[in-house]
Amino acid sequence: MRSRLRQVRGQVWIAFRQLRWDKTRTVLAVIGIALAVLSVTLLAGVGTGVTETGNELFNEADRDLWVTGGPIALSPGSVGGFQNPVPNAHSVATQIEQHEDVQTAVPLAFQVVYVSTDGEEFETIVGSGTPAAGGSVRVTAGEGFRGPDTHYADGTYSGNFTHQALVSPELADQLNLTVGDTVHAGGTISDARANEFEVVGISPTFSNFLGTATVTLRLSELQTLTGNAYDDSATMITISTVDGVDREAVRSDLAATYPEYTFRTNQEQFVALLQQQAVVLAAGTSLVVLGVVAGGMLSLNLLLSLVYIQRAPFSVLRATGATRRSVAGIAIVQAISIAFGGYLLGAALTPPLAAALDWLAFTVTGFDGLVQVPPLAYLAGGAIAGGFALLGGLLGVWRVTRVTSARGLVS
Repeated sequence: MRSRLRQVRGQVWIAFRQLRWDKTRTVLAVIGIALAVLSVTLLAGVGTGVTETGNELFNEADRDLWVTGGPIALSPGSVGGFQNPVPNAHSVATQIEQHEDVQTAVPLAFQVVYVSTDGEEFETIVGSGTPAAGGSVRVTAGEGFRGPDTHYADGTYSGNFTHQALVSPELADQLNLTVGDTVHAGGTISDARANEFEVVGISPTFSNFLGTATVTLRLSELQTLTGNAYDDSATMITISTVDGVDREAVRSDLAATYPEYTFRTNQEQFVALLQQQAVVLAAGTSLVVLGVVAGGMLSLNLLLSLVYIQRAPFSVLRATGATRRSVAGIAIVQAISIAFGGYLLGAALTPPLAAALDWLAFTVTGFDGLVQVPPLAYLAGGAIAGGFALLGGLLGVWRVTRVTSARGLVS
């Protein structure tokens, strides 16, 4: 036993001595392993972040199904800038609500509007429209919308405006607004100057949903201000189902009844919401996958090169009586040591790099928390590092048994 321990200590001593002898080579190998670890942890962070953020946003919205009539087309020459794809939104929502398993169906619209506190300097932001606050909008300050949607007037759009608005926390900070203040809003600057709204609440619902500052008006009032009242067009209809029902069955039933519309679950709608940034996200994912492959190949190549470059010293060891098992043990100790160092470096760099990627994703998409590294990602990174070490060690053993021999030394 003592003899075996002395032999292991000797192998470890020789392995570390060889690593110290060429520090540049050792550092490059450690960096290669760190790249592989970072690729795995950050890839897991992106996947987890997108899933968690999507679930949080749509759980907050408290809706089960989302109805759209196709893509939201840009209409640069029109007021509001978007061609909303769901016509007759109020009546369609009422019809959907007649389904026995549907609790509520709420039409929503989004348009670009002009906003100002003084009627002189205007900001362009996203305006959202909803029939009433109810359960579809979370209000964190103020009472929210008061009274009925008088302007809709059973589809005539002839009633008086309520002149009530909800603003997002971001817009409240940007324009220094509080509950009780007034704000101008409209699809054109002239309309905005002519229409002043009382801020009746602060709501993060649509700013969280869209990833940008918003002002929320009654749906009919937003439609009139942006030229969408003539066909009662909206962006989508949100559906809450009765507790305990099979949502997939409800979706299938509604899709068969209304084939001209698309019915999505929460997760599907979140993916659709990110389609404008799909190229960026796909490019980022491709780079991460490429990083896994490149980091792994670099690590494996460096570990194999580490063995191959030391073929002369290993041949000397074989010539002086060292067994092939001893030489292979030295190679495996080196591989494991490099893998361990690379894992520690990669794990240490993961939090700051994840924070930087999250900031970049927020800048591009407007959604915070798209990169969240779970604890399991570090375990996966360790598995990658250990896997490359084991693979490199085994291949190194195979190389060692071929190149290290007394015959190789003589030649």
